Amino acid sequence: MSQYFHIHPENPQVRLIRQAAEIIRKGGVVAYPTDSAYALGCHLGDKDALERIRRLRQLDDKHNFTLICRDLSELGVYAKVDNQTFRLLKACTPGPYTFILNATNEVPRRLLHPKRRTIGLRIPNHAITQALLEALGEPMMSVTLMLPGDDLPLTDPEMIRDRLGKQLDLIIDGGACNIEPTTVVSLLEGEPEVLRVGLGNPAPFGGAPEQ
Repeated sequence: MSQYFHIHPENPQVRLIRQAAEIIRKGGVVAYPTDSAYALGCHLGDKDALERIRRLRQLDDKHNFTLICRDLSELGVYAKVDNQTFRLLKACTPGPYTFILNATNEVPRRLLHPKRRTIGLRIPNHAITQALLEALGEPMMSVTLMLPGDDLPLTDPEMIRDRLGKQLDLIIDGGACNIEPTTVVSLLEGEPEVLRVGLGNPAPFGGAPEQ
């Protein structure tokens, strides 16, 4: 049975955040809240934890995992970003966006698309996520917590415990999240391309503005 931490969504308890970070360092898989939906996360270099998430989500090797980063200083370590792209990212982060970028050699091969050296990168605007990343001192591998057969991500931590309590190491209850996933933007070809419209406003990237 997984551990279950109630963590304040605006003022995260330092003791619980440190315990959560240690669980991740030791190979745990965690459900945690973000500024869009709940997500599944694990340590960047942990192959076994990654495979557990693949099995939970029933993902094939073509699925891009996302690196969850604290800020743009980490982004530059893992993605190739020119000045124009950096300015665009700076204006829109942190926020509910996932950016598809060309990966650097720092990104483990198992996280990359098998035919393209690309990676999804994200800087969430959520106090719990930011505190967790600060305690880890490095990015976290992540995917949206949407189970096979479901049309929408899970947003209720009690429901997550009911459905996945025996398959996760930790569930962080930070209250209910938004039900929409992130807006996904490709920055591979210089000009932004909106691949999926979600919670983030696509207008800065040439997509249709929010209604």
